Amino acid sequence: MSTPACPACTLEDVLSHSDHWECATCGHEWPKEAAPEAARVVKDAHGNVLADGDSISVIKDLKLGGAQVLKAGSKAKNIRLVDGDHEIDCKIDGTAIMLKACFVKKA
Repeated sequence: MSTPACPACTLEDVLSHSDHWECATCGHEWPKEAAPEAARVVKDAHGNVLADGDSISVIKDLKLGGAQVLKAGSKAKNIRLVDGDHEIDCKIDGTAIMLKACFVKKA
């Protein structure tokens, strides 16, 4: 990992400590930050990238529980992407549902 320039004086005479950086010239100290995580990319069954607000349609019949079945071709507008196993939060026919991206296509 390369040493960063000091954010206070912009010089590159920086000392590395276990949890922070220190500028040897001006004495400014700042915390070491973990590498930024890459933005999560959610793709549908056909490889199209999904985003918040997109419209989707279900590509196969899905059992919801009991005797309820979500039919292929059912559509949802204005989806919301969330963290977790089921990446899509949406409403289909007035029912709030969380879906996996592998069972939908971008409409």
